[in-house]
Parts: sequence; C-alpha cells; structure tokens
Amino acid sequence: MAEETGATAASGPAAGGEGKMTMVVGVDESEHSYYALQWTLLHFFSPGQQQQYRLVVVTAKPTAASAVGLAGPGAADVLPFVEADLKRSSLRVIDKAKELCAQVSDAVFEVVEGDARNVLCEAVERHHAEMLVVGNHGYGAIKRAVLGSVSDYCTHHAHCTVMVVKKPKHKH
Repeated sequence: MAEETGATAASGPAAGGEGKMTMVVGVDESEHSYYALQWTLLHFFSPGQQQQYRLVVVTAKPTAASAVGLAGPGAADVLPFVEADLKRSSLRVIDKAKELCAQVSDAVFEVVEGDARNVLCEAVERHHAEMLVVGNHGYGAIKRAVLGSVSDYCTHHAHCTVMVVKKPKHKH
C-alpha cells in the first residue's frame, strides 16, 4: 500500500519514542472515530500525565477505483476528480486529528491508501504497536454483515491488543 502523505511527527522523535510503547488509533470522518480518539487522549495522553505511549494516528484513503467501482464507460474520466476529493477528505481527517492531539508531544499522523481493515492491521505491524484503538459505528447486524465491520476485522486480525471505543448513546 502506498502512503499518501507519509508520516509527519507533531514533535519529538518520529520513531521509537525513547522506549515508549506504540498505540495506533484509526480515524475516519465519522463522529465515532473522533470520539475514540478523544477518549484515548483523555485516558492515555492527558496533560501532566506521564505518556507511556507514542501515538500513531492513521486514516485510510480508499482508492478512486474502489470508490467509483470501475463501472461503465466514462469511469476513467471521473477517477481524477474522485481521487482529488478522496485526498482532500483524508487531509481534513488528519487536520482535525492534529487539532485534537495538540497536547501530545510524540504523535505521528499518516494517510495510507487502501481498505481501512488492512491499513490499520498493517500499521500495527509497521509500527510494532502494542495497542490499536478504533471507534465503533454501532451498526446493526444486517448493516454490519453487508458493510463489514472494521473494528470486528481488527479484533480478529491485528497482532496486538485492540480496544474498541463505543460512543455512549447519551453523548452527542
């Protein structure tokens, strides 16, 4: 999978983090993923708290071909526009994540092209992460069966502890 923007460190060492363990957090445009990131920051990266983890925030950018579905004549004509929109969208996700992570001294942000399930599991391997945090969209059984669940896939395939953060119904 090609990295679209590569890794950019907010500050501090980009790799290793002085012997710190690594935590990968998957984000997308959903409020559930931002809630999971905020929950993680509150519980693991509060100001004044000794930070035991190096934070790696990852978002997956679908390929233009997968977003369009490569269906019908003229699909090739729209691919550049779809690609540009997907890139803008993923950069917005990372920009919001950077704002939320302002207090974290050792954070890395990545946009990686591919399916979110694979992108997150590969990020765990690439960064030798001890923990992966993902949000839970709260899909029902039918929607989860049709769309698949990134969190479910990661709990079964990521080679680390996986924390699925579910947004309480009473929170907005």
